[in-house]
Amino acid sequence: MKTRGLIFSLLIPLLLFSNRPITMTAQNPTPPVYVTLWFDTEDYVLPQSDDAALRVAEMLTRLGVKATFKVVGEKARTLEQRGRKDVIAELKKHEIGYHSNTHSQQPTIAVYLQNTGWDDGSAEFYRREVQGVKDIQRIFGVTPSCYGQPGAAWAPQTYPALKQMGIPMYLDEGSHIGLDDQPFYYCGMLNVFRMQSTVARMEFRGEGNLEQGKAKFQKAYDSLRSQGGGTISIYYHPCEYIHTEFWDGVNFSRGKNPPRTEWKLPGMKPKAEIEKAFSDFELYVNFIKSQPGVRFVTASELTELYTDRALRRSYNRDDLLKLAQVIQKEISFQKLGGAVLSAADVFGLLTEAMSQYIERSEMPESLKLISLYGPTRPFTPHSGKTSPREFSWHAFAEAIRNTADYHRNHNRIPAEIWIGVDNITPEDYLTTLASLTEEVIKSGKRPDRVAVRSGKLTTEKYVAEDTVKLWGWVIFPEGFHAPKIMELARLQAWTLKPALLQK
Repeated sequence: MKTRGLIFSLLIPLLLFSNRPITMTAQNPTPPVYVTLWFDTEDYVLPQSDDAALRVAEMLTRLGVKATFKVVGEKARTLEQRGRKDVIAELKKHEIGYHSNTHSQQPTIAVYLQNTGWDDGSAEFYRREVQGVKDIQRIFGVTPSCYGQPGAAWAPQTYPALKQMGIPMYLDEGSHIGLDDQPFYYCGMLNVFRMQSTVARMEFRGEGNLEQGKAKFQKAYDSLRSQGGGTISIYYHPCEYIHTEFWDGVNFSRGKNPPRTEWKLPGMKPKAEIEKAFSDFELYVNFIKSQPGVRFVTASELTELYTDRALRRSYNRDDLLKLAQVIQKEISFQKLGGAVLSAADVFGLLTEAMSQYIERSEMPESLKLISLYGPTRPFTPHSGKTSPREFSWHAFAEAIRNTADYHRNHNRIPAEIWIGVDNITPEDYLTTLASLTEEVIKSGKRPDRVAVRSGKLTTEKYVAEDTVKLWGWVIFPEGFHAPKIMELARLQAWTLKPALLQK
């Protein structure tokens, strides 16, 4: 008994001063803060970057932290050619993502997609990038859990191709699109992107790196806890622990594309600086681990935490009525019963519901969500006279049937809805359809005439404007910008909605 009492007395202080994360319970409400730590593993020029990746991965394994290493296809092939089975084996203990096939060799992704449309752009991205994914699969034995663009070479045409490759998530940082500095759904894919205030990077410059990094993390952490929890994004490159300048800036800046025989090695930091970078990073990771409620998560764990619940449920007439009423006020995403629906989700549901009503003279009892992309080109008014703002029931019903059929064949919202020889915008169609849906559900009758109502998609405000600053990556040609890419991005704002944490 004395022995048991002694053990218990020794355990009490250990329990009191333990730094283990506290589980959220009714007695101890600690909002969860998820930290995703990811590494763009890209430098295939400087051989020492292989050892840097190995050292980072070994450190995190020892600390019990699983990270996501987004590997460039050429980097994977280079590791294989150099016989670095040790690096490959250590990275495989973590999670493997994809970071493009050749990263900064010209033309980069945004450059070769700048003049393409939706379908041909997606096909071109697939053609150029699929070999990198296949090599990741062959060398690491896994399909990448996520993708993120090199530099600022973001483009919306990548999303359908990524799905075709079996990649389920977009993980990176940039300014092109985002939603309140937290994860969101866009083009039917979970995105951790434009996190801004919830990006907590400790830099590797100067004496105060560690304290500045801690303060940055603490600010994001405190903010998320006050909001009930959320996600912090932290990213690095294994090469930045050891080099004085990025490998690609030395060789491919401002559109340069020298042959491999002329590639130059970036400079190396002094040994003392390298050791300090690794030491500070380990202290930083341990500091993060010590915070109550913190949990490190990989890309695949994020896809589970932020599962799109809108896809898992059915929608009855009451749901359709609520969705129709809200969308008449604003074409945007909206919450319903613990799920979030994008404007494209609502467009698909209401079109399918009214299409079935037209066929059966009765609204369906329940529907499943139809996942759609947004339009792939801007609306163009028809030539000739101004479109009328009122149509017969027969004419508008035919337009609904045709729109539903378009969904099933193209998996997206049409750029225009034709009513006889006249066309209207998808926004006006949806607002009018929502009004019509409300009238049919409430009265059980359809009108003889349908008055067209005006609508505006407001989620476009979350998409950046096309400016030279947006495309300021040093690898782009001087003055590069891509207005067509950002036009397509705004069209796909129909699909934008916040991602909700599973509780």
